[in-house]
Formats: sequence, C-alpha cells, structure tokens
Amino acid sequence: MITVGQKAPDLCLPDMDEKETCLTDLRGKWVVLYFYPKDNTSGCTIEASDFSRLKDEFRALNAEIIGVSVDSAASHRAFIKKHALTITLLSDTERRAVSEWGVWGKKKLYGREYEGTIRSTFLVDPEGTVRDVWDKVSVQNHAADVLERLKAHR
Repeated sequence: MITVGQKAPDLCLPDMDEKETCLTDLRGKWVVLYFYPKDNTSGCTIEASDFSRLKDEFRALNAEIIGVSVDSAASHRAFIKKHALTITLLSDTERRAVSEWGVWGKKKLYGREYEGTIRSTFLVDPEGTVRDVWDKVSVQNHAADVLERLKAHR
C-alpha cells in the first residue's frame, strides 16, 4: 500500500461519463482519493453520500473528492443517479489503480475468503505527496474525519 510521504502514483481512469480523469490534472489542489468495494452496497453508499454531503466544505479548502472502484462507468452512473451523489467516481475495471495503490487483496466476509478492494482513503497534497492514509476504513464518520484532517493540514 502507498504510504505517507510517498509521491502519489498517477492514475488515469474513466469517470462516470467515460471521460478520462488523471490525478496529475488535479495538481495544485488537495485530493481525497478513496477506494471502495462496490457501487450500491450499504457501506459504499454511506461513504459516497457522506462525501457528497460534505463536498462544498472540501471544495472551500481547495480539495477534490475522487472515489474509485472496479465497477463500470455505467454502474457509477446508476449509483450516482439512485443516491443523488455529487462526487466524481472513477472506473478501474482492469484493476490497475487498485493494484498500484496496494488496495486489492484478500478479504473475509462471513468466514469466506476472496479477493477485492480494501476500503482505503488517501489524502494527497497539492504537490502530489500522500499526506494521510486510512486503510481498512470504517465508513461511519469517515468523511468528517478526513475533512478534519484536511483542516489540520491547512
């Protein structure tokens, strides 16, 4: 997994409208980059809804919120529409970014082991350096915690 102090690896992925979005295009801004397992699941919906609700507060601090999953752009569009989300979601169907950022791995659910996205968040500063990492995220109050950490850095 990428750690604090590392330069953030660039990622270029299609967004929900299938327009390529690159992390380097956001230099000069703070970026909240969060990886999540699957559209329309309970935890992922809470997380995306909370980040959407706080989006204006993040923007006031010169920060963009980017969610990434291995779901398709079409899945993201449906997820956004169903839950009135306002954040950017990127599609990593080839699993390049989840691998490069170290958030793809073994998980357990109800005693069953499988491979999947490990819910993780990275706070990247305007110069492209990772300033904070949250791994194995619990979604309750997570967006607010990230916002508080961003305020502390500013």
